[in-house]
Amino acid sequence: MSGAVPTAPLPGADAVASSHEGDALGGASIGDRIYRTLTTAFAVAIPVLLVFIAFEVFAAAWPALRQFGIGFITSSEWDANAGRFGAAPMIYGTVVSSVLALVLSAPLALGVSIWLSEFAPRWLRQPVSFLVDLLAAIPSVVYGLWGIFVLLPILRETVMPFLATTLGLGNTPFFSGPAYGNSMLGAAVILAIMILPYISAVSREVLMAVPRSQREAALAMGATKWEMIRDAVVPYARSGIVGGIILGLGRALGETMAVTMLIGNRHEISASLFAPGYTLASVIANEFAEATNELHTSALMACGAVLLVVTLVVNAIARWLVWRVGREPKS
Repeated sequence: MSGAVPTAPLPGADAVASSHEGDALGGASIGDRIYRTLTTAFAVAIPVLLVFIAFEVFAAAWPALRQFGIGFITSSEWDANAGRFGAAPMIYGTVVSSVLALVLSAPLALGVSIWLSEFAPRWLRQPVSFLVDLLAAIPSVVYGLWGIFVLLPILRETVMPFLATTLGLGNTPFFSGPAYGNSMLGAAVILAIMILPYISAVSREVLMAVPRSQREAALAMGATKWEMIRDAVVPYARSGIVGGIILGLGRALGETMAVTMLIGNRHEISASLFAPGYTLASVIANEFAEATNELHTSALMACGAVLLVVTLVVNAIARWLVWRVGREPKS
């Protein structure tokens, strides 16, 4: 009689198999617990670090904030010898230079992104993208040096006279006064160049992530290519575009060296973009090494605290805008 002879399982074989399976599950469970613990620790470390930084900054700033109160934010007087400090000009300069840089940079960055994603030949897209992204790798101090030797002479000798005289804008408060070169306009232009690659990179990626069917549907309905981009592609990607713009704004708010070298560093609030100004980051960079008493140092730390609050508020508003835009139905 042919066929396999049935064999009985060895005594204890089931128990041994169960034991090995339990060891494997136990090992996997221990590994999962270790991995979960490590990742949780890494995640918690970020907000803890942020809280620690905020605590140290506000603790160092407290003497000045306690002495001057709300006047530290509303006053324009900054006299280290007399012991009077007011950060209003720096807050004004930080906000105005950053917003103006965003106004100058966002349309250009969005135009570059649309061209790269919709019009550029495939062989040219990668080199141009690389060159645009390379702007983000240039050190801030190099931007500042280029601004001093190239940008400021152009602004002083060509752009400012053109705006004030040729276009007749010198009669308005926004373009009045002498053309120094070192000005709010100079700082805004250099900031616009610096934040352009951040806005462009994010916008380009979200535009290229738009499904091809979105484009084909618009073209099938008789839309031109421009109408397809305006009515189908950009609205679909607007949440990511807004996020990229806000990323650029956050980058502009905290910029120090290039702005310090071009803005003129004057403690005053002026409506004219031709006038010198100051920013929160610039005053810290300029005066921290020269602070000779505790109150002066505390006032500079208070400027850092205000900058931290402004940055957090801007990012909170940005989060809300991105969430709001993301909830709207895509057309």
